Amino acid sequence: MQKHILLTILSAIFISFVGMGIIVPILPIYAAELGATGFALGVIIAGFALSGGVLQPFVGVLSDRHGKKGFLIAGLLIFGITGYTYTLASSVPHLVIIRVFHGAGSAMIVPMAMAYISDLSAGGKTGKYLGMLNVAIFAGIGGGPLLGGFFLDLWGQNSAFYAMGLLSLLSAVFVTIFLPGKKGFAIQEKTGSMLVVFQRMLRSRRVMGILLSRMATMIIMVPTFAFLPLLMKQYLTASGTEIGIVIATRTLLNAVFQIPFGSLADRWNKNRLLLTGSTIISIGILAVPFAGSFTTLLLLFALIGLGESISWPALGALAAKEGHIYGHGSMMGVFNMAMSAGLFIGAMGVGALVDLLGISWAFYIVAFLLFASTVAAAIMIKPAIHEKARL
Repeated sequence: MQKHILLTILSAIFISFVGMGIIVPILPIYAAELGATGFALGVIIAGFALSGGVLQPFVGVLSDRHGKKGFLIAGLLIFGITGYTYTLASSVPHLVIIRVFHGAGSAMIVPMAMAYISDLSAGGKTGKYLGMLNVAIFAGIGGGPLLGGFFLDLWGQNSAFYAMGLLSLLSAVFVTIFLPGKKGFAIQEKTGSMLVVFQRMLRSRRVMGILLSRMATMIIMVPTFAFLPLLMKQYLTASGTEIGIVIATRTLLNAVFQIPFGSLADRWNKNRLLLTGSTIISIGILAVPFAGSFTTLLLLFALIGLGESISWPALGALAAKEGHIYGHGSMMGVFNMAMSAGLFIGAMGVGALVDLLGISWAFYIVAFLLFASTVAAAIMIKPAIHEKARL
């Protein structure tokens, strides 16, 4: 039964994220054609993060009480509908509204998938299983931009949006048929009311460190996904296919190394892995504006992908450990709320900086914030001597 659930979750997530990845190289260009400034592009991204961030903790707690399958299916259906609505946008405000709706769907997909995986990994394979989930996510997001770049060059941007919608609906059908309804396993503490659960998590120094690191790792998504296509168009006159290849290199390399580094996270110090990976990412992000060629960018994004493959399984495993205490749906809801908070802060702040200082500063500042936040988070996550057995 466990293998059946695992394969169903991984397959569904891969299919839906291929669809999501297809629009990555297209959306910033589409928004610019509709008149979006750097700040407006930030707002478009922030709309996704805002709705997802607000809903995720509540969805997480409710899933611990009522089961995860229904929320997962609902999120996939929202993704499917959104793929079509993108093609109807005729202004920047339209895109903002669509992104808010899209973000609401995201609140029901990744946290539910992570909660299922956390439930399954109670026997001690948390890092390995979450590494598998990240493989599905990053392989999907990584393969998607390649398809999206081809679609943009050959058939126009609407074809990519349609493909995203169809793949998401296919994933929803797959989950409906093959995934059994499943409530969370027993946890170490009674959850109490939704507010009590949140308060207990937020009083934990370790949980706050995990959330800080999660938020920081997601701030980097803004310059790398939102402004990289514009940077490559402006300074390298890159094609849609070349943009897709650079983005895909990062995510596919990340996917390749998720399982080995996930297994390593089950045996080695997760906090050190988190710090090592995030330092590598910071160096790669800092160097992006200095890249003068397509090949250089390709190598830098491969380095960033390597850093993410080291840090993400360790961070997910740390969150899953806390899920055994507070409830897997609850912890993963808050964990992914921090992700959305990072996207929101990055989108609004970086978007404004691009208008004021230029695209390059988006990469410099984000690299510094990631490194500083990770050091602070590592200090917070580090347990007292009598608690080290938990890690």
